[in-house]
Amino acid sequence: INFRAFKHSIEVIKGKYDNPDDKGQISHFQALTSALSGTIGLGNIAGVAIAVTVGGPGAVFWMMFIAIFSMSAKFVSGTLSQMYRKINSDGSIDGGPMYYLDMGLKETGRPKLGRFLGVLYAIFIIGGALGGGNMFQSNQTLEALGSVNPFFSEYNWVFGILLACLVGAVIIGGIRRIAEVTSRIVPTMCLVYVTSAMFIIISNIARVPEMIQLIFTQAFSGDAIYGGVLGVMIIGITRAAFSNEAGIGSAAIAHSAAKTEEAAREGIVSMVGPFIDTVVICSMTALVVLLTGAYNDPELAGKGTAMTASAFGSAIPGAQVVLAVVVCLFAYSTMISWEYYGERAWEYLFGTGSMIVFRLLFVFFVFVGAVTQLENVINFSDLMILSMAFPNII
Repeated sequence: INFRAFKHSIEVIKGKYDNPDDKGQISHFQALTSALSGTIGLGNIAGVAIAVTVGGPGAVFWMMFIAIFSMSAKFVSGTLSQMYRKINSDGSIDGGPMYYLDMGLKETGRPKLGRFLGVLYAIFIIGGALGGGNMFQSNQTLEALGSVNPFFSEYNWVFGILLACLVGAVIIGGIRRIAEVTSRIVPTMCLVYVTSAMFIIISNIARVPEMIQLIFTQAFSGDAIYGGVLGVMIIGITRAAFSNEAGIGSAAIAHSAAKTEEAAREGIVSMVGPFIDTVVICSMTALVVLLTGAYNDPELAGKGTAMTASAFGSAIPGAQVVLAVVVCLFAYSTMISWEYYGERAWEYLFGTGSMIVFRLLFVFFVFVGAVTQLENVINFSDLMILSMAFPNII
């Protein structure tokens, strides 16, 4: 489906089949940008650099390889989110894995299993939204800004309050406001990042075939130091899954709100996410890190964002500042999308009456993330996000 329907997916995203009278809250394009804002982020900037450091250049091949299967996984979850969604009396939409697990398994005669998996998924995604989708993002944003100017590190509480206010201003408006903001931020930040990466790649165009050959040879002949081919494969697949979240199901929540009467049409839109996220943006990051030789610098080993910033800065003077701004935009858009994901899960568990509690909790955690060292919380939130895959894939 990812190859066969790719051309059709572009037509759908461009609005060829949009019908304003269809049930839903946002367009196909807005659904895609809302979903992408939750996946395009630090996984693309830091995750790729870490994959190349730990697994060698061959890990990049396996990231691209698994992205093809990720497109199919996204197609399935995007379609299911439209098939099993709840349309409320005010026209708002409730959908995502907790709903298709609950409603879908009930249809097949397994109502208790469906409800159990739905509740389990909702608990995991609330944990993931407050941790990885929130505190981790504000913490890393502060780190990126601190590397440009120590002022941000010294007055982290000021930045924390400002960021909390910016997030709060958008999430109060619900999915329509989120979609409006992300449909502007996501294309802009992608354009800035891709343009900078393309400049470096074109400047070193003569060496690109050599780098591609290195990626392919290392993919199938990984050095023993990296754990052989299997080790390289696992690292590439892990980083790709972290980057595009296929199989985790979070993006299906955004896709469930799209205006359409054809469930598979939104599935076809959702499958483009891993292509943009992993095949396009991650491969460009990898080529920049390889072409500039940043991945061989022992001082940058394991420092994902710092390595990518160093790679860009060595080729384009002042690019570290641009990258810091891009990281801020990536993190901000990720936070507002993940708030919506957590909000839908909160509503599934507790109803609409206490929604303000989750919103206030989320805004408070934005501030906490900016002023706290979060290693234990990050490990917990990573576990929550990984755990989401189990009920969803089942």
